[in-house]
Amino acid sequence: MDWMDPVSVLLLLALTLAFVWKRSDFWESSGKNLPPGPRPLPLIGNLHLMDVKRPYRTMMKLSKQYGPGFSIQMGVQKMVVLTGYKTVKEALVNQADAFVDRPIIPIFEDFQHGHGIVLSNGENWKVMRRFAITTLRDYGMGKKTIEDRIVEECSFLIQKFESFDGKPFETTTIMNAAVANIIVSILLGKRYKYEDPTFIRLLNLVNESIRLTGSPSVVLYNMFPALGFLSGGRKTILKYRDELYAFIEATFLEHLKELDVNDQRSFIDAFLIQQQEEKNRNQSNGFFHNENLKAVVENLLGAGMETTSTTLRWGLLLMMKYPEIQKKVQEEITKVIGSAQPRIEHRAKLPYTDAVVHEVQRFANILPTNLPHATTADVTLGDYFIPKGTHIVPLLYSVLYDESEWEKPLKFYPEHFLDSEGKFVKRDAFLPFSAGRRVCAGETLARMELFLFFVTLLQRFTFQPAPGTLAEDLDLTPAIGFTSPPMPYRFCALPRS
Repeated sequence: MDWMDPVSVLLLLALTLAFVWKRSDFWESSGKNLPPGPRPLPLIGNLHLMDVKRPYRTMMKLSKQYGPGFSIQMGVQKMVVLTGYKTVKEALVNQADAFVDRPIIPIFEDFQHGHGIVLSNGENWKVMRRFAITTLRDYGMGKKTIEDRIVEECSFLIQKFESFDGKPFETTTIMNAAVANIIVSILLGKRYKYEDPTFIRLLNLVNESIRLTGSPSVVLYNMFPALGFLSGGRKTILKYRDELYAFIEATFLEHLKELDVNDQRSFIDAFLIQQQEEKNRNQSNGFFHNENLKAVVENLLGAGMETTSTTLRWGLLLMMKYPEIQKKVQEEITKVIGSAQPRIEHRAKLPYTDAVVHEVQRFANILPTNLPHATTADVTLGDYFIPKGTHIVPLLYSVLYDESEWEKPLKFYPEHFLDSEGKFVKRDAFLPFSAGRRVCAGETLARMELFLFFVTLLQRFTFQPAPGTLAEDLDLTPAIGFTSPPMPYRFCALPRS
């Protein structure tokens, strides 16, 4: 049809949508009480209101205007944002089954086609999640065996920090490598040296993919999928995915050569044995196929490295920003365990240090928008009706910074987790791993890693900004991405006498 050029088609479409917009509400409510929200414009929805680089900031402002549950539209994608601890808990915990799905998001569909754990739904999600949690436990998650691995990795990390001899360095790759080695030891049955070029490339692929997922280019692609050919971020993510999958495939082909049912060396071995059992039962519609294996390994590698590493980097930055807090942590560690190797059993005896680790997680707020959810059925939440299949944003930023739950939400304040006697207290609104059915599968492992790495580093080093930078000048503005890491920074790790 060459009788109309593309610009005219777009103009006609915009005029039609403007007419429809004038005649209709946000959703055709049929009398149902849908969450309120700003009126969307044709084509762009509420995009003109959004801080595309940090959408959670706009969402927080809108919640003050429209309440704890409100509707917005990003391009053609309609969604409901849930804010505040009580509302998020009501959805994800009290009505867990109704909010358990993931929505269809173009970049996620392109990336994993519904395979794996994090982005899958239905029976595939249930089977893969159950298998992953069981197998992670079999390989030591939450047990002394994995604690020993973390302690061993701590010694390699200390050696690396010592090698800089008090001179300034940047730690993103090093911290990623140390944390990644824990999950890699479970997945692949080995650890890598921090300088290994294959390992560094692997970490960069995961890191960059996560960063690009939150980039404006990919956010716009998710809103206007037809414009995918214009999204450089999407092309790069898929290129990185292909390279990462090729590595995982080559690894499990190696494992297949030496597979022994009676000597399972790694997570991949356990998966391949399940795969063989499915084939022996002639299950053509089984779940233990190669696409799921690649997706699950990628999920666990990404989740098991980036978030914990990012939290630790926030922790060191905050210790430099607030040297008086760093000093209190070190004094407690010295008093309680001296130069002994930190272990998980020490956590109960280090209430201030434990409070600081928790406050780092709360303040860093590294997954501000959470992973998206979707409703599995029509549901009533408070006074509002939410239709089946609605894209839900349970805003973790609003939970970890909820003014009705935290005394000083905008400040780094370890006393959030201490009572008047200095004892550690749990807080209901502490949900950095999300909540409900989709709570992070590796929470136990991440909590163990955060405590042991943080305590070991503070026991051995005092952290200071690079020469020429004052503590008060350190920037706490997060970088842009799907997660919220600190801006890259250089620092000095000075050995403690």
